[in-house]
Amino acid sequence: MADETAEKPERESRPSPIDIHVGSRVRLRRTLLGMSQERLGDALGLTFQQVQKYERGVNRVGASRLFDISRVLDVPISYFFDDMPEGMSESPVSGPRGRMHGFAEAQEPFAAGVDDHLTKRETLELVRAYYRITDPAMRKRMFDLMKSLAPTDATFDAH
Repeated sequence: MADETAEKPERESRPSPIDIHVGSRVRLRRTLLGMSQERLGDALGLTFQQVQKYERGVNRVGASRLFDISRVLDVPISYFFDDMPEGMSESPVSGPRGRMHGFAEAQEPFAAGVDDHLTKRETLELVRAYYRITDPAMRKRMFDLMKSLAPTDATFDAH
């Protein structure tokens, strides 16, 4: 008779890079809206600790929960998968029958380092201040001014 206590493969304790990315996009959008973890949790019927775990990628966000988050944060679900780091979309997909590769076409990688700047406090505060300008004409003039001050060949390598 076979030993029923045979070793089962241990589940990896590290969060998936995709879960971490989705969580960071939740955090980015929530922060851009000036929303606290507690307020997001209340809107979803969760504690702020659960929101924290989603944002760190410790807990995987299920499809229905991601749908709810997208509605509360007013973004399409695809937003959470935008700007995936290079190579992440090319890695094998886990399935019940082992490792397999997806059928999706390869995505063009987003510029390296850009995501770092999008999550800086300075960037978030600038975006919040920009959207607090209620006069659309004034906001457009501010946008044009900022574009005119930046070098035309500027990349995201400023510190």
